[in-house]
Amino acid sequence: MYKGEITIKETTERDLENVMNLWNNGEVMFFVGFPDGLGITLDQLKGWLKGAIKKPERCHYSIYAEGIGYCGETFYDVDVKHDLASMDIKLLPHAQGKGIAAKALSFAIDKAFTGGKVNQVYVEPQSANRKAWALYEKLGFVSKERPTYLEEDDTYLELTKYEWYKI
Repeated sequence: MYKGEITIKETTERDLENVMNLWNNGEVMFFVGFPDGLGITLDQLKGWLKGAIKKPERCHYSIYAEGIGYCGETFYDVDVKHDLASMDIKLLPHAQGKGIAAKALSFAIDKAFTGGKVNQVYVEPQSANRKAWALYEKLGFVSKERPTYLEEDDTYLELTKYEWYKI
């Protein structure tokens, strides 16, 4: 388990080259349907950043670890109408398996519940992504019936504010 300091901060323009490398990494993006990466450019990311962070409804965070450097991203996106937020995390291969994902996603979950002011958060891991499933189950997410207002997807795991703070 990683013992160094982990820094999780709101993504800024200074982080975009790292985000570009993350999103263009086919190993990272495989389970989200881009086995060759996104092929995104720095200019495209600059445009994305302008609309990506809309506090408190949408926040994107960059993850850094002492001695490792940039590790990846985590974010939440609030659906105010339905009182829930989608969550996600992506880590570069060299940062995986060290407990960094659990700490970073826990940070984002807490921010979604407090800053995003929702009562539920959810994730949508692909069935074959066993690492993601293990992480989400470790954090208390449980399989639930997918709400009909969401687009069809492979899976739906949910965590309520009550269960999160009860843990």
